[in-house]
Amino acid sequence: MSAIDQLFQTLRAEGKKAFMPFITAGDPNLDFTSRLLRELSHLGCHLCELGIPYSDPIADGPVIQASYTRALGHGVKLNDILANVTEVTSGGLSMPVVTMVSYAIVLRHGLEKYVDDAIAAGVSGAIVPDLLTEESDELSRVCRDRDFSLIQLVTPTTSKERAIRITQTSTGFIYYVSVTGITGARQELPTELVEQVGWLKEQTDLPICIGFGISRPEHIQRLAPVADGFIVGSAIVKLIEEAVALGDEAAIEKVVSYVKEMLATLDR
Repeated sequence: MSAIDQLFQTLRAEGKKAFMPFITAGDPNLDFTSRLLRELSHLGCHLCELGIPYSDPIADGPVIQASYTRALGHGVKLNDILANVTEVTSGGLSMPVVTMVSYAIVLRHGLEKYVDDAIAAGVSGAIVPDLLTEESDELSRVCRDRDFSLIQLVTPTTSKERAIRITQTSTGFIYYVSVTGITGARQELPTELVEQVGWLKEQTDLPICIGFGISRPEHIQRLAPVADGFIVGSAIVKLIEEAVALGDEAAIEKVVSYVKEMLATLDR
């Protein structure tokens, strides 16, 4: 059983939901990433999604794209990120880390080598947004052989037949994309979202975490009846972008304050 499986088994037994922040590795620098990972763990976040910068992201909106551009501009490489994560996880981290990574990066690194290197760094799984379910069998096999979670995405426009196929090749949890389009904080979410996620929950025993657009406590309150977890990315990345000019410490304080508010919503 993977660390992610164990986490959701515990949360379900306790009747709790998972909160998963997203941060970009190396934005504004890898030292900042290390410090923020430790802070998020200390706050009680249940998982953390770590974005691996890529020059041509498929689903990320302007906020996360800009963070990738900044990190790449600083020369951040995959091996640097894995070394950084190794340093953090070897010191003890109470939450699993999953990478959000383009399949092009995984393929270039080598499927088995990527998974093995990620595991060695203390990473528990990967979200691969541009991996078609029809082409996922080989990576799915590699991940299953190593008890490494392969998390795939279901969107509002995914057909029901295809959504079921995605649940069959995924492990850890299903990433449900709340809106059609790209990532980015939103004021309102689609009215049909609860019904869509509720249907998917009837098709699989895998936990379902909702992301894309989740940015406000009321989003969590509304979706709590059907979601097993919530992924918040653009809102956090934007806070970092706006506060980093004041220094790394100020940026971390801004993120900590925001995450505390979102975590408190889960306990209401």
